[in-house]
Amino acid sequence: VQLQASGGGLVQAGGSLRLSCAASGRTFGDYAVAWFRQAPGKEREFVAAINWGGSKTYYVDSAKGRFIISRDNAENTAYLQMNSLEPEDTAVYYCAAEGWGGWPPLKFTYWGQGTLVTVSS
Repeated sequence: VQLQASGGGLVQAGGSLRLSCAASGRTFGDYAVAWFRQAPGKEREFVAAINWGGSKTYYVDSAKGRFIISRDNAENTAYLQMNSLEPEDTAVYYCAAEGWGGWPPLKFTYWGQGTLVTVSS
């Protein structure tokens, strides 16, 4: 499966952005999807994941209550709605996918290119 992330940009603290992850090449519903991010000078970190049908989600503590991951399998797209953004959320955001397996997936095999989110104070 090929993944294409989009929707990044510059936003003020307290604002919102919605990232999109468009998939192609395989049946999108066969893949769990996750968002990761990598801030300048830091390691990549997990943000959120959603299972194959969209019935289960999982978030890093810093995203709980602010970010919402969702998916539309008919549109082959996953989303990350980010609210109440903080300067600490500034990072390149990546979407990733993994085929059928345990939940949550312990690894993600397929990765899209990143989209930059910059939150100004």
